[in-house]
Amino acid sequence: MKRVFLIVLDSVGIGEMPDAAEFGDEGSNTLRAASTSPYFSMPNMKKLGLFNIDGVTCGEREEKPEGAVARMTEVSRGKDTTIGHWEIGGVISPEPLPTFPDGFPQELLDAFEKETGRGVICNKPYSGTEVIKDYGREHVETGKLIVYTSADSVFQIAAHEDLVPIDELYRYCEIARRLCAGKFGVGRVIARPFEGEWPFKRTSRRHDYSLTPPKATMLDAIKESGKEVIAVGKINDIFAGQGVTEMVRTSGNGEGIDRTLEYLSKDFEGLCFINLVDYDMLYGHRNDVDGYAKALTYFDERLPEILQAMKEEDILMITADHGCDPITPSTDHSREYTPLVIAGAPVKAGVNLGTRKSFADTAATILDYLGVKGEISGESFFHEICALKKG
Repeated sequence: MKRVFLIVLDSVGIGEMPDAAEFGDEGSNTLRAASTSPYFSMPNMKKLGLFNIDGVTCGEREEKPEGAVARMTEVSRGKDTTIGHWEIGGVISPEPLPTFPDGFPQELLDAFEKETGRGVICNKPYSGTEVIKDYGREHVETGKLIVYTSADSVFQIAAHEDLVPIDELYRYCEIARRLCAGKFGVGRVIARPFEGEWPFKRTSRRHDYSLTPPKATMLDAIKESGKEVIAVGKINDIFAGQGVTEMVRTSGNGEGIDRTLEYLSKDFEGLCFINLVDYDMLYGHRNDVDGYAKALTYFDERLPEILQAMKEEDILMITADHGCDPITPSTDHSREYTPLVIAGAPVKAGVNLGTRKSFADTAATILDYLGVKGEISGESFFHEICALKKG
């Protein structure tokens, strides 16, 4: 019973790509930045070969790695969650999703206000924690929705849960998702609920509403073959539910790992695709180096639980979708290479695949291992890491 557990450590990049300067990200290196914290410790990822990956300049190399590794290159023209995950899923985006550095067009806001019956305040790029601090009181006093964006292609709606019940906020996001498609082409609409008194606190009931991928992904191919595609965390949101057979949302990394362990104990054949978002959402965007390091250390501490729960035909893949360097002045995502660490009984230990041409190679390899055909981008490297005897 072949299964792949694909874990995305959201934003854990490993160094600037050659075109990083075009994105304003020259010098970014998220993993190295986190490693400067005294709270950084990843001995279990070290054993698998994390610090042996091309270009990784922190940590000690492992003499005899227990896993296979690669440095992954993003071909798509972007550095955001949606495009990164789509490429991991086998779809390359030659054009970046549109961003709105001057705010959203009035035409879009007018339509949104008309359908929701609520006014809009802010309408500019903003930090998620700062925007509720600066606009939260006005929102509570007037009932107007806080609409803001970032360096990514996102239409974000913040509202106090006492004023706008969560289901109502989700309904507003569904309206925005429909309006933000078509000519506006916004990558994601995100519900950003908050609570309490000023300066307010964001809650865990965030919800993403993504554009539908423009082509079939590995998720579609696996589902169409009759196998399972289980989405943990915001994976279902990122792929707009396309190709998913079962999903569970999570409140953070801890619950994401708990759900992964639950699926490891169940019987199914196919893919379990997990996103652990805390690195990006709680620490990268807030330039919290110590918080980022602690989150990586926490994952490393729990990694043995995952490895011990794996069955004979299970493969574990650990990767990332972009960077978000917590030391650089920017609080936005960064254009970086990402790691790929692979483990499991079917995997030949000690293989270093060098630098791969695309994130999509991960998707092609997963389909290859599962024996599934799909019209996706990427080249499989399974034959290079396969420890299974033929015949």
